[in-house]
Amino acid sequence: MSTHETLYPGRWWHALPDGRIQCDLCPRDCQLHEGQRGACFVRQRVNNAMQLTTYGRSSGFCIDPIEKKPLNHFYPGSSILSFGTAGCNLACRFCQNWDISKSKDMDRLMDEASPQAISNAARRYGADSVAYTYNDPVVFAEYAIDTALACREQGIRNVAVTAGYIHPAPAREFFAVMDAANVDLKAFTENFYHKLCVAHLQPVLDTLAYLHHETDCWVEITTLLIPGNNDSPAEINELANWVMRELGPDVPLHFTAFHPDWKMTDIPATPPETLSQARRIALDTGLHHVYTGNVHDSEGGTTFCPSCHAALIVRDWYDIRRYDLTAEGHCPHCQTALAGRFGASLGRDGKAFGAHRIAVRLAP
Repeated sequence: MSTHETLYPGRWWHALPDGRIQCDLCPRDCQLHEGQRGACFVRQRVNNAMQLTTYGRSSGFCIDPIEKKPLNHFYPGSSILSFGTAGCNLACRFCQNWDISKSKDMDRLMDEASPQAISNAARRYGADSVAYTYNDPVVFAEYAIDTALACREQGIRNVAVTAGYIHPAPAREFFAVMDAANVDLKAFTENFYHKLCVAHLQPVLDTLAYLHHETDCWVEITTLLIPGNNDSPAEINELANWVMRELGPDVPLHFTAFHPDWKMTDIPATPPETLSQARRIALDTGLHHVYTGNVHDSEGGTTFCPSCHAALIVRDWYDIRRYDLTAEGHCPHCQTALAGRFGASLGRDGKAFGAHRIAVRLAP
């Protein structure tokens, strides 16, 4: 254990007959001897118990637009305080945040902050929500839950940006304090999850179904399209049809562009036309809200009324160029209610936060 780490009692584990303990947080079910860490690297057996080694420490804080999470139907134009820790329970070869998620250097965790300090900072900087992001918040669930509870006491909303790789029991506790989640659906084949993420597809689908059908948490889905790996029209059609069939037409689906990174630098960036094609395929299955991301695409960033097809929220990247919803979140042209969570006006006092981001430091 590094001298810089602070241990915090971990939850969701049990002792095995052979003397090891098993982590019950995610489907990896890591079985540990004394001193060993799980695959996420940040959950460790110390003194015959599970400990979280990153509680109260962060890899950094930024104020972002909510659209960057990405969430297009959750209080558009609002600001969100984003933070993460280190470690991840997946091993995605294409990780776009690998310097954080795969880091085994705890000195990367530069900022120390208690849950109360984070909620106070969100209030001080005027952030409407706090995002648990950068690395998967599942691996620091105890810290995220405590922070979310502190935020709720001050009327601040909570957003999880996650791959959804979590067992049902901890999922119930984790998502009970989240107001919204963007879930990364990496692909729609078991082969992709097995070879490129060292994981399985079905637990992610189970998490999505649970979130949509059994919680009040607003859900949006993101799939990073990687050329030659998960971008075939057949797979995209199958993915979109599953969302339509199991979750319904109103769950927003985001297709985002890959750029070469981590262990997949030999794969080219996703062409914009691939994203546009994926969007058309998904719309043809009956989904109402399909977006493109990591590219400039006005049509792919715009929210359309599912009934009269009027352009209601026009975006350019993370900038909102036009906002045309009633105070109740209805289309002003045909009065159709738009699925999502909307305030009485755009952003704060009718003005969007904008596309900029503000790096902030929190005092201990």
